[in-house]
Amino acid sequence: MSGTPTNSDVARGFVAGSVAAERSGSLRLYAPAARARQAAFFGAVLATAVAGSLMMVQALSTGGFGPLQWVILALFAVTFTWIAASFWTAVAGFLLQAFRRDPLSLRRLHAEDGTFGCLEPGRRTAIVMPVYNEDPVRVTRGIEAICRSLLATGQGGKFDFWVLSDSSDPTVIGAEERALRRLRARLGDGVRLRYRRRQENRGRKAGNIADFCERWGAEYEYMVVLDADSLIEGPTLVRLVQTMDANPNAGLIQTLPLPVRQQTLFGRFQQFANAVHGPMLATGLAFWQANSANYWGHNAIIRIRPFREHCQLPVLPGRPPLGGEILSHDFVEASFLRRAGWDLWLLPQLPGSFEELPGNLVDFARRDRRWIQGNLQHLRLLAEPGLHPLNRAHFLFGAVSYLVSVFWLLMLAAATVVALGVPASPSGGPLGGEGASLSTAYALLGGTLMLLLLPKALGVLLVAARDPGRFGGRGRLVLGGVLETLYSVLIAPLMMAFHAVFVAGVLSGRNVIWSAQPREGRMVAWSEALRRTGPMVAAALAWATLLAVLAPAFLWWVLPVLVGWLAAPALVRGSGSRAASARLRVRGLLLTPADITPGPALATMVRLEEQPAQAGGVSVLLRGMRRMPPAPGRAWAGGALRKAASGN
Repeated sequence: MSGTPTNSDVARGFVAGSVAAERSGSLRLYAPAARARQAAFFGAVLATAVAGSLMMVQALSTGGFGPLQWVILALFAVTFTWIAASFWTAVAGFLLQAFRRDPLSLRRLHAEDGTFGCLEPGRRTAIVMPVYNEDPVRVTRGIEAICRSLLATGQGGKFDFWVLSDSSDPTVIGAEERALRRLRARLGDGVRLRYRRRQENRGRKAGNIADFCERWGAEYEYMVVLDADSLIEGPTLVRLVQTMDANPNAGLIQTLPLPVRQQTLFGRFQQFANAVHGPMLATGLAFWQANSANYWGHNAIIRIRPFREHCQLPVLPGRPPLGGEILSHDFVEASFLRRAGWDLWLLPQLPGSFEELPGNLVDFARRDRRWIQGNLQHLRLLAEPGLHPLNRAHFLFGAVSYLVSVFWLLMLAAATVVALGVPASPSGGPLGGEGASLSTAYALLGGTLMLLLLPKALGVLLVAARDPGRFGGRGRLVLGGVLETLYSVLIAPLMMAFHAVFVAGVLSGRNVIWSAQPREGRMVAWSEALRRTGPMVAAALAWATLLAVLAPAFLWWVLPVLVGWLAAPALVRGSGSRAASARLRVRGLLLTPADITPGPALATMVRLEEQPAQAGGVSVLLRGMRRMPPAPGRAWAGGALRKAASGN
C-alpha cells in the first residue's frame, strides 16, 4: 500500500533506548549510579517544595498566622511537592532527549539498523488479552492487525495469542466464539490463536491472568499482557522478547503505550498531548526509577515463572472499597517482583505500543473512579514488609495523584474563609496583604504556573526541533500545543471536582461497580451532561456571588476554577464531538505520528474497519459514521486514516 510503512520501516524506527554498548546492538539493560540519580531527583523535588512552602508562609503571614493559615500551608506543601515531582521528571526527560542520552545507561543514543536475528528455538511467548464483555468485532480486528504485523517479521511461530474471556453476556460470548473461529481461518497456522472462557469472573483481570499462568504458564517463558484496546507492532513484540532474553534478571519490561485512533474532541486532545509530552515524561521516569520501574497493567512483557511464584495478590482486611480484593493489581504485582529481586524496566524509546482511551469526559472520569479506588487501596500496602522504597513511592504517588484534587479544593475553601474574614485587605484574601507579602503571593503564583506549564512548552520544543513534520509541521505543532494547553487548563477544574467526589465516595464506603469499559467515543447528551455537572454550576454561582459581595478582590484568584465549573456542561457535551475533532483535523491540527506515518498494525486495523462497509455489512461500531477528510498536504495510504466522524 503506497505510503504505508513496512515492518522493516518500523524496525528502523527503533533506537537503542536502554542499550549498554554504543553501536554493538547489545540489549543489556543497566542503570549506573541509580541511587545518586534518585537522590538528585528527590533532592530537587524537596528543595523546590521547601522554597515554595517558605514563599507561602510569607504570603500568608499578613495579619497573623492562625489555624486556617496552617491548614492552607499544609495542603499547599503536599500539592506543591506533587507539582515539583512532575516538573523535575519532565526536566530530566527533556535534558536526556535533548542531548540524545539513554535514560538508563546514560550513553548516547544511536539509531539501530532495524535488523534482528531469530528468537531462541524452543522458547515460546504468550500474548494474552483478557476481555470482559467487549465488542468482539473490535477485539478480533485488533488481534488480526497485531498478528499480521508479527507474521511479517518471520517470527510469528514463536508466539501464541490467547484471548482470555471473562465475558458474562450470552450474546457477547456467542459473538466472541464465532468471530475467533473466523479469525483462525483467516490467519492460518502462522500464529496459534487460542481461546479460553472462565465461567466466573473471580479476581477480575488479575484473577484472569493468574488463572492462565496457573494452567498454561509452564508452557511459556514470557507473556505479553495486552488490554482489549491494545495494539502493538510485530517488531516491538520481537524486540521485547529479545530484550528479556538478553537480561535474565529482568522480571518485567514496560513499554510506553500511546493513545491512537481517537475520533472525538477530547480524545484528539489526549492523543496529541500524549504523543508530544508522553515520551519526554516517560524518559524522565525511566531515569530516576532505574531498575525499579512500575507496571501499568498492559503492553508489557513479564517473565512468567517469578510472576507465578511471587505475585499472588493479598486480600485486604475489611470490606470494600478500601478492603477486600485489590482493584488495581499492576502496581502491587510490580512491587512483589521487585521485592523478590527481579529488575523492572521502562523503555520509553521503544516504539510501536498503543492503546485507546474513553472518548469523552464522562467515560474518562468513570474509568478514573475505578483507578481511584484501587490507588487508595495501595496506601494500605505502604507498610508491607520488604518492599523496595521506590515501589512504596509508586503507591504514594499513585494515590496522591488523585488526592491532590481534594487537597486543592480544601485549600481553596480554607482560603475563601480567610478571605471573607479580611475583606478590607488589598488582596481581598489570604494570599498577601501589602508590600512584600503581596509581591510574594504573585511570585508564588507565577512560579506555580511555570512548574505546571513549562513541561508542556518543553515537550513542544523537543518535537519542533527534532521532527515537526510528524506532527503536521512546526506551525501546526505549536498551534496545537497552545490549543491543548488551553483545553487542559479549561477542563482541569472539572476533573478536579470529579476526582474529589470520587475520593469522597470511596472514603464514605461506596464500592465501584465493575463493568465493561466504554472504548468508542460517544456524544454525551445534554441531559446527562447537566445531571453530572449541575452541582458544579450551582456551587460556582454561589461561590462567585459570595465573593463578589464580600471579597471581590479574591474573586480573581479563583476565577479559573469558577470558569471551568460554569462551563462544565458544555465541556462535557463537547468532549464527545466528532465534528469538532474532524474540523481540527481538516486544518492539520492535533496530528500525531500515528496519523501521518502509521505502522503496519495501525494501517491494517483501519483497513479491516473499512472492509465491512465495502461489503455492505456495516459493523455496529461504525454505523452512522461518515468519512473524515484527511489533513491537507499529506498522502494517506489509500485512505487508511480517513476516520469516520458523525455530525455531532
